[in-house]
Amino acid sequence: MKKEDIYFGDWQRMFIGDVPGGFYWEAVLRIAVIYIILMVSMRFMGKRMASQLSRNEMIAMVSLAAAIGVPLQAPDRSILAAVVIAAVVILIQQIMATLATRNQRLESITQGNLSIIVVDSKLALHTMQVNGITQEKAFSQLRSNGIRHLGEVKRLYFEADGSFTLIRNTDVHPGLGILPGIDTEFIAQICRQSDILVCNRCGQELPNTESTCANCGSNERVHAME
Repeated sequence: MKKEDIYFGDWQRMFIGDVPGGFYWEAVLRIAVIYIILMVSMRFMGKRMASQLSRNEMIAMVSLAAAIGVPLQAPDRSILAAVVIAAVVILIQQIMATLATRNQRLESITQGNLSIIVVDSKLALHTMQVNGITQEKAFSQLRSNGIRHLGEVKRLYFEADGSFTLIRNTDVHPGLGILPGIDTEFIAQICRQSDILVCNRCGQELPNTESTCANCGSNERVHAME
């Protein structure tokens, strides 16, 4: 289309386009067929496609989305191309899944590795930095599980699929508070400040007011909550 053919006020081009009106009946049939293609593809790629996606599964979804877009909108493109691409995507996904179950190293390369974000009530700051997880992100995840302070946490795992797994501490002790500082009234209702000092960055317990955190080197300290 030439640039002089595009101008504001050309309502037919904007809302109907340059295709015959009959193409829209064809588009209804196309989207119905492509919907079935996607449904069958998702079924063949397994139940995980309906839960949290791994990297390979995300790539498969993006590939399928790219494949169906053109046949839906371009009257000169056939649906067969979408069928072929879907079949190839399913084949590659199944091969990669099979190989990953037999080779742990390949699984780690393609799916990623588990990371430990909280270790014995302390934040693993280096691991968090590598995975792009901020302190507030970790605290938000803990709060969503009803955690008030790090003393309640034994482990927080960052799974390969991007989800979090919390292991609670059976022997709860005072720890760095994770509730938002602006909610002082609520904090006073459910937490009590202890005499123990902890690092304000990672939650490491500090022996005295002059000590530097042995875990992260920070000089920031606050009273632990219990």
